[in-house]
Amino acid sequence: MKHVSVLIPEGDISLSNVEGIHHMFTEVNKLLERQGKPPAFHLQLVGKRIDNVMKENFFSVHTGRLISEDFTTNLIIIPALHTDVAKGLELNKDLLPWIVSQYQKGAEIMSLCTGTFLLAATGLLNGKKSTTHWIHADEFRDLFPEVQLVKDEIMTHEKGIYTSGAAYSYLNLILYIIEKYTSRDVMVWISKVFAIDVDRKKQSHFIIFEGYKSHQDDNILKVQEFIEENYDQRITVDQLAGMVALGRRNFERRFKQATTSSVVEYVQMVKVEAAKKLLERGMKTINEVMYGIGYNDTKSFRDVFKRITGMSPLDYRNRFNREVMV
Repeated sequence: MKHVSVLIPEGDISLSNVEGIHHMFTEVNKLLERQGKPPAFHLQLVGKRIDNVMKENFFSVHTGRLISEDFTTNLIIIPALHTDVAKGLELNKDLLPWIVSQYQKGAEIMSLCTGTFLLAATGLLNGKKSTTHWIHADEFRDLFPEVQLVKDEIMTHEKGIYTSGAAYSYLNLILYIIEKYTSRDVMVWISKVFAIDVDRKKQSHFIIFEGYKSHQDDNILKVQEFIEENYDQRITVDQLAGMVALGRRNFERRFKQATTSSVVEYVQMVKVEAAKKLLERGMKTINEVMYGIGYNDTKSFRDVFKRITGMSPLDYRNRFNREVMV
């Protein structure tokens, strides 16, 4: 039986994470009991204090163990933080040594959504792949440049450390853990009980691209604004470099340094974001959308769209366009 500790940080957290974990692991144990098998998980809540009041005193969570107690665990789960990141990290700096200590004793660590900020603050993610909520990707890169952020992934797992992406994508990570510690059959049964799509790997098609602009390079900002205002035109790297009187190589270097994307990638992501909006509303054909964002080659458009979103333009429209769904 695996000893699982759900960490309750200070400040507001995702209560749905806490309840979801409890509900899913409890259902696993009930299923195994019906099969005449021992339970797979022993679950407890752990924190700095017994009583934790949150959501403007609307909810309270009572922990069963304190981090000041001497105990070991097999898996620590950090729920999403629902507060300003800097404030959340400051409130919970006392948790960091405890997380590191438990990992060094053999515990695995799992962070859900923005809980990855707290995990990254321990230093345990340095040099490892990680994901988090795509909305906070730029902020995460700024704070933790030594972590390899892969924001389009639903989950990551490396050396006993797990992270999950946006909001309810944590459910897929829990399924992954259930399969790892029980069996594929148990995991599939739980996925059906909770109506969760099995084996989802990407959150790409949920991401809304907003170019990173929290940098101080005015020339690159000028270029970013031009790209976003002229996505329906054919745009070349030489054209953009000429706008700011820079040589191509120097321009490409500065653009990547400022935005974390290459020039070509940035142009493609802006165009695809525009295409997604066109596909989400109205009934334009795929070709009309393609021409509307400055593409003339059908295969090139489809390849770029699928690489960025993980779906074909047609599949995207069928999933997100209300008129098509009706």
